[in-house]
Amino acid sequence: QVQLVESGGGLVQAGGSLRLSCAASGLTFSNCAMGWFRQAPGKEREFVSSISRRGGTTFYADSVKGRFTISRDNAKNTVYLQMNSLKPEDTAVYFCAATSRLGTLFLSGAEYNYWGQGTQVTVSS
Repeated sequence: QVQLVESGGGLVQAGGSLRLSCAASGLTFSNCAMGWFRQAPGKEREFVSSISRRGGTTFYADSVKGRFTISRDNAKNTVYLQMNSLKPEDTAVYFCAATSRLGTLFLSGAEYNYWGQGTQVTVSS
């Protein structure tokens, strides 16, 4: 019954911005760290960002540091990824993930229990 539903993807020109949302249901959202991953065509899935249960700690891949911002609203059971200064190499399917595990940095996909279906982000040059 756990569902993670991403939204906000689309086509944007290089230098533009998008905000992705992930709405969670069927889990105790405030007990879960949340993460964003992405997978580009022909590439392996890679870590993008993660956020702690209360939102006080965040992590970012070097490739997006300074451009992307992760946040969460536990009252709305939603995690966000604000993406600024987008580059063509950001083109990928972006996946939201949740984990109830404790004591990790949530940098690996193996640490997550639940995954959304993904939303396509395409950045034109």
